[in-house]
Amino acid sequence: MFTGIIDTDRVLATRHKTVPVRLVIAVLAAILLAQPAAAQKTVSFPTEDGGVVFADVYGAGDRAVVLAHGGRFNKESWAAQAGTLVAAGFEVLAIDFRGFGKSHGPTDKNPPDPPFQLDVLAAVRYLHKNGAKSVSIIGGSMGGSAAGDASILSQPGEIDRLVLLGAAPNSPAEKLKSPILFIVARDDAEGDGELRLPGIRAQYEKAPQPKELIILDGSAHAQYLFQTDQGERVMREILRFLSAK
Repeated sequence: MFTGIIDTDRVLATRHKTVPVRLVIAVLAAILLAQPAAAQKTVSFPTEDGGVVFADVYGAGDRAVVLAHGGRFNKESWAAQAGTLVAAGFEVLAIDFRGFGKSHGPTDKNPPDPPFQLDVLAAVRYLHKNGAKSVSIIGGSMGGSAAGDASILSQPGEIDRLVLLGAAPNSPAEKLKSPILFIVARDDAEGDGELRLPGIRAQYEKAPQPKELIILDGSAHAQYLFQTDQGERVMREILRFLSAK
């Protein structure tokens, strides 16, 4: 697995292994052949604090991926990426966070800082309970932060890998228990104009190995990256990372 920072202009690496040609071919085939997928079914499952999460299931297999959306998206927003992942051999579970769709917390009240990490962890455990041997997470924006926090809360081995789009854990990154790939656009900014990259880079530096940080040109945030001319590359990097030995 590659470990280091990939910039659009240069590569700074601490360790690098050649990616097998067969893996490259498989990744490209998955991207080229995939179509936006229709969910096979919608399921629900409880969270440890008494909430209920609703999620769409795509494909089948013993390698699974949880898709955790950003604040302006929902579980249906992942249909195109789910199709690509299914074509690459993954089962996919796209969740609605509490307060989105039919998902909800233990009460009707919405706290200022909902424990979204519990929704992600419930999804991971649902997949393991239903036959998945490995479960990774792709999260965008708040979903990425929740994915990172879920890794910190998880038991060793529960979460195979993490992909965070325009996000970093809210909790200290040195406590992450999973290999992690950060992907962020260089000019991605908060509403007040503050760039997200410095904070994400700081959490990347604290995260344990193995880890990667890919910095893209542009300003697209999280899932919006898929709507740019770099969307195919983003998906290719994700598949490479999830499929590497």
